[in-house]
Amino acid sequence: MSMLQSPLSGRVRTGFGGARRHRSKILFGTAVIAFVPFLLSTFAASVTVGSGTLEFGQGSQQAVACDEVVYVALSQEWHSSPQPSDSSFGFFRIKSVTVSNLDLLTCRDKKLRVRLIDVNGQEIQIGGAVDAKVLQVILPNSDAPVSSSDPVALRLTYLTGGGQVITGTVNASVAVSVSGTSIYDGSVLTPQSADVTFYLDPTAQVVNVNGESVGRTTVETMNNPKPMNS
Repeated sequence: MSMLQSPLSGRVRTGFGGARRHRSKILFGTAVIAFVPFLLSTFAASVTVGSGTLEFGQGSQQAVACDEVVYVALSQEWHSSPQPSDSSFGFFRIKSVTVSNLDLLTCRDKKLRVRLIDVNGQEIQIGGAVDAKVLQVILPNSDAPVSSSDPVALRLTYLTGGGQVITGTVNASVAVSVSGTSIYDGSVLTPQSADVTFYLDPTAQVVNVNGESVGRTTVETMNNPKPMNS
């Protein structure tokens, strides 16, 4: 029986029902081009938007300012989608995006954002709302951050590509993990080496992004300015 090859797993071959992770190294503060199967890479940069500093990077090598070295893991799973002409048809859907080895102390109270970019350079819709192109959380503002999967406490939300907040139903979920083992490489998690995992749609009913359509990922951090009267 022939084996399916996941578009995100390079030379790793996998079958129905399995889950694989594509892992991409990110060097913070460095702009480097690297060639990785199925994930294109571009230079990273920092810009200022309004009163906040937006730090972002794209591709397998990404750059933000609050941590020197982090990694991204894209988790995938088989999504069955039978067609009249092929009852076995389906594709590998993006299950989650994990930012790994993140120092929650140096990145405390930062807005953390992820996007998926298609092979034509366009942002991929990652929520039920048409303009939902970004998933954002606000990292804990704590000297002793703990694991959490509370979307309210982490202020999980969708944004448009331009950064406007989208209200309404959020199909995604999130988990900040500071104990156990890393999704990326199995290393020990700590507050200074944490995993932040965005699950696009745990129900797999609304958001099913074909991994083959993903050209690159972006990870962004942005200052979380205090209210003017605080």
